[in-house]
Parts: sequence; C-alpha cells; structure tokens
Amino acid sequence: MPDVLQIENLTVHYDDGVHALRGVSLSVPPGQRLGLIGPNGSGKTTLLLAIMRGVRGEGRIVVDGIELGRTTVDQVRSRCGMTFQSADDQLFMATLLDDVAFGPLNQGKAPDEAEALARDALRAVALDGLETRTAHHLSGGQKQNAALATILAMQVKILLLDEPGASLDLRSRRRLTAALADRPEAMIVATHDLAMIGALCTRVVVLDEGRLVADGPVETILGDTDLLAAHGLA
Repeated sequence: MPDVLQIENLTVHYDDGVHALRGVSLSVPPGQRLGLIGPNGSGKTTLLLAIMRGVRGEGRIVVDGIELGRTTVDQVRSRCGMTFQSADDQLFMATLLDDVAFGPLNQGKAPDEAEALARDALRAVALDGLETRTAHHLSGGQKQNAALATILAMQVKILLLDEPGASLDLRSRRRLTAALADRPEAMIVATHDLAMIGALCTRVVVLDEGRLVADGPVETILGDTDLLAAHGLA
C-alpha cells in the first residue's frame, strides 16, 4: 500500500533568516503512529505546518498520492487534520457541537451526518454532554480535547498533532493516548512528552536545528540515552 505521506528534501527558511528545516525527508505508511521529538526550535511545528502549506518551503510533499502545490492545497488539507499548540485557534463557533461539526460540513457532509460525526468525536475525547457549551466555558484541557475532536470528526488520512497533551493532567493524557491508539488514521505526534510517545507511537523521528538526526523504532530511539541527551531530550 502506498505511503500516506512522502516528504523529500524539505527546506524552510523564514524571513528573519532562520533555517527552520534543512533537507528533511521521511515517509509515513497508512496507519503508522510516528512520534516527532526534538528540543524547542528544532522544526517540529514547522514540519507539520509545511504539510498543510501553512508555511512554504522547497522540496516535495505528497499526501495520499497528491503532490502539494498551489492548485492542490485544498485537496491535501482535506486529507489532513491538524491540532495547534493553542486550542483557541481552532474553536470559534457558538457551541462546541458547532465547532466539531464545522469540518465535516465543509467536507460536504449532510447536516445530520456531520452532527453524528461530531457527537462521536466528542464522545471519543470524553466531552459528550458538553455539546452546547462555548469554548470560553471550557477548561484548558477540555479545549485541547475539543480541538482534537474537530479533526477526529473529519475522517482524514493523517492526523498532525502538535503537543496534544500539553494542557492535560496525567489521567486525561492517559485517556487521550488510549483514544488515539484506537484511531485508524496515520498520525504524526509532535511533543516533548516522551511517555506519550512511548505508549502511543511505533516509530520516532528526532529533529534538531532543522535536521532529521535519527529515525527508528520507538524502543530503539527512546532507549538511546546518549542520543536523547545529545539533543536536549534527557
């Protein structure tokens, strides 16, 4: 089965002169849960944004067989679901149910189907019963889970998760990890939470200063204390 994501020699320069990514290449097969780790400023968020063409770079990105470009960006984005570090960036509707149904509606789902998908997604992240609340009346952890629900409802090919457990307590992180482990989509999980990576992912990529410095099975990467220490992860 073809890879759901292919990245070849991706390089991103910001206007302030920062080299955010330097020739990164990787591929992700369907269903694989890939952990993306590295110190602050290593390029993790930039990599996720580049897949969505939220930032532009040089190189080649192919999602579900579609090469990312100016004329294909909407097709590629419809196959990806991304959560941001700030959940407030994704919650803007009058109610939580409206927020989560927004994605399916924009994918062309009928209102009844979009609502059913939204309710299923909210149940998956333990927010069922809060459908009529606004984002302003949610805790930080609830907002984080609500942002995740907005992409789970969309039935995409790959989940791009930027620090998904950052605002969650230990019990909520465990619940989130279990919920993600049951998902069929491929996913890239960018986080400093090595415990989550160890429990959820089968493969880990290490970025540092925009370069891919290691790529291997989760047991190998997380078990290499010298590698982790060299890149500020232990």
